[in-house]
Amino acid sequence: MFESLSEKLSNAFKFFRNKGKLTEADVKAGMREIKLALLEADVNFKVVRDFVKMVSERAVGAEVMESLLPAQQIVKIVNEEMIRLMGETQAKLTIAPKPPTVVMMVGLQGAGKTTHAGKLAGMYKKQGKKPLLVACDVYRPAAIKQLQIVGEKLDIPVFTMGEKEKPVKIAKEGLKHAEKMGFDMVFIDTAGRLHIDEELMGELQDIKKAVEPTEILLTIDAMIGQDAVTVAEHFNEQLDVTGVILTKLDGDTRGGAALSVRHVTGKPIKFVGVGEKLDAIEPFYPDRMASRILGMGDVLSLIEKAEQAFDEKQAKALEKKIREATFTLDDYLDQFAQLKKMGNIESLLGMMPGVNAGALKDAKIDEKQLARTEAIIKSMTKKEREKPDIINASRKQRIARGSGTTVEDVNKLLKQFDQVRKMMKQFANGGMKKGMFGKGKMKFPM
Repeated sequence: MFESLSEKLSNAFKFFRNKGKLTEADVKAGMREIKLALLEADVNFKVVRDFVKMVSERAVGAEVMESLLPAQQIVKIVNEEMIRLMGETQAKLTIAPKPPTVVMMVGLQGAGKTTHAGKLAGMYKKQGKKPLLVACDVYRPAAIKQLQIVGEKLDIPVFTMGEKEKPVKIAKEGLKHAEKMGFDMVFIDTAGRLHIDEELMGELQDIKKAVEPTEILLTIDAMIGQDAVTVAEHFNEQLDVTGVILTKLDGDTRGGAALSVRHVTGKPIKFVGVGEKLDAIEPFYPDRMASRILGMGDVLSLIEKAEQAFDEKQAKALEKKIREATFTLDDYLDQFAQLKKMGNIESLLGMMPGVNAGALKDAKIDEKQLARTEAIIKSMTKKEREKPDIINASRKQRIARGSGTTVEDVNKLLKQFDQVRKMMKQFANGGMKKGMFGKGKMKFPM
C-alpha cells in the first residue's frame, strides 16, 4: 500500500536531514520535492497546492527554524497536515435511532459495490447486528447471483425480486421485509454504470427518495487515482453522499484517491477495502493512514488484528501448558492458525514502525512455508506431536513422505520448535498473556 508515494516522500525528507539549520530557501526547495512526490502519486492538483501551502507556512515558523532537529519537525508537520487533509478523526457509520439502519451503496460499475455491501454487512454481523442484503442491481449480468453467493458465504440473507422488477420497488419491498422480520441493518446494492449518466443518477435519486437511507456510501476504486475526485464530485452533487468506501487500497502504490477525495468533496472516507477476502475491510483512520504513508507503521491496526485473531480461552490453556512445560506441536500449530487469521504477513509487516513498503519490495515472505509446516505436523502421530523427542530417522522419513516435504524440512521444523519451547520457558518465568501475541517478540517461523 502506497509503496511509491512512501518512497518518494522519504527521498524528499532526506533533503531536510542534510541541513543543520533551515533557511526559507531550504524549505522552498524541499517543499518542491514533496510537491513533485504528491503530483506523481496522482494526488489532485488543487489538493497538492493547498497542502504544500499549509506545510510551507508552518515550516518557516519558529518551531522549525529555531529547532536543533528541523528535519523531524518537518516530518511532524507533514504528518499533521496529512491527517487534516484526510479528515482528522475516524468517521463512523451512522446508526439510525430507530431500526433498521439503511445503507445505500452507490458507485461506478467495477468499483466493488456488491462485494463491499457484503463485507460491511459481515463486519456489523460480527458486532451483533442482524443485517439484510437487498439486490437492486437488475442490469449487470449475474449481479444478483453474485450478491447471493456473498450472502451465503457470510450467512446473511439476501432479499431479491429477480431481474424484471424495478429497482425502486425492490428497495421499498426489501425495507418492508426487513422491518417485518426484525433486521436492524439493510444494505442496498444498487446498479452501477461504466460511466456517470443521467439515467443512473435519476434511478439512484428515486431509490433515495423511496427508502430515505441513513447513509449513502460511495464506493470508489482507489486505483483510479485523482479520477476518483471527479467521480466523487458528480455523485455527491446528485445524491449528497454521506461517506466514501475506498476499495483495492492494498494494491494502490500511489495514494492519490486517499489523499484527494475528502479534501475536495468534504465527505469522509469511512471504510477501506484491503483485499479480496470478505473480511478484508477496515474502518478508515486518517492518523493511521498518514502514518502508513510516511513509513511510520500502524501499530494500533496491527494490535487490533492480533486481538481479533487470538482466542482468549485458547490463550489461557496455552499459558497453563507453558507453565507446566507441556507445550506440544499441536499447540505450535494452533499459534500458526492464529497468525493466519491476521491476514497477509507482508501487509502485517508493513504496519510495523520503520518497515516501509519500499523495504518489503524485494523481501517476499514465503507464506507457503506456513502450509508446509502445517502439513508436516499433521503427518505426525498423536504421540509424536506430544513428544517430538521420539522422532528418529525412520519416523522423519515417514513424516516427510506423508507431508510431501523432505527430511531436511522436518529437521528444520523440529529445530524451530525446540527454540520456541526454550523461549516459552522464559515466558513462563516472566509471565505470558496472549500466546505468541503477548509480551515477547512475535516470531515468524520461516
